[in-house]
Amino acid sequence: MKKKTILIVDDTIAILNILNDILEDYDVIDATNGEDALQIIEEENIDLILLDIVMPNMDGYEVCSRLKANKQTADIPVIFITAKTDEDSIAKAYEVGGADFVTKLIKPRELLSRVKKELKMQDMVEELKLLASTDPMTKLYNRRYFSKISEYTVNLAKRDEKDISIVILDIDDFKHINDTYGHHIGDEVIISLANILLKNKRKSDIVCRYGGEEFVLLLPNTSFEGAKIVAQKLQQDTEQFVLELADNFKINFTISLGVAYVDITQPRAIEVAIKYADEALYRAKNSGKNKVCY
Repeated sequence: MKKKTILIVDDTIAILNILNDILEDYDVIDATNGEDALQIIEEENIDLILLDIVMPNMDGYEVCSRLKANKQTADIPVIFITAKTDEDSIAKAYEVGGADFVTKLIKPRELLSRVKKELKMQDMVEELKLLASTDPMTKLYNRRYFSKISEYTVNLAKRDEKDISIVILDIDDFKHINDTYGHHIGDEVIISLANILLKNKRKSDIVCRYGGEEFVLLLPNTSFEGAKIVAQKLQQDTEQFVLELADNFKINFTISLGVAYVDITQPRAIEVAIKYADEALYRAKNSGKNKVCY
């Protein structure tokens, strides 16, 4: 398992050395001022920060405030290291977003205990985020996450002047599959399709279970023609796939797909594209199924 990465920010070398010794089981990065710390946090994947309050130019309060104001870094837990133990200083540490504090009369076991507690809490937060954004059956992103990531992807495409396309697809005759073979087989079909989608996706593509037997693909940096090729390959791969179950039982299934280009210059770009892709999917369903419409 990958070691957690802890950033220690303190302008006293002796304190850095002590903390490095105590935290020898972690990957530790040192910084001696707030400016360097913020730069490191931009470049590295930091799991927890031990942050001195009193530093020249930029104190720990300001560093923490900047971190908490940035969506990308707001969730990184900060434990303040301080020689100040008066109530006002400690209260301010919590007000700017600190998770905990330790004094500079460092007690190794206490420090490790507090670090482990915050890292465990961070793991729980990440797990809850994952549960909130993924479909439990397929492990794909869910519709709620799609709403968030699609808006971000459109804004990115506007900035970089890149194409986006969208594909909506649906398992053909899924009710018949459930009614004939049982819901447990229907679940296996859904999971198999999710695996086909994952096998074909590029790193930048976003694949979501949109609901029931319906899936949506958001394809950044993809022209309308490129999206057609993606959809056709998915249709063909699914048609050729054989789901092998217990007792040498095998089943085939097909999908219908609708493709649309996302016009990022228009308001509600994703919403409109979904509407067009959905209409294309409807045409595919009503003109024989197992095909792609645009």
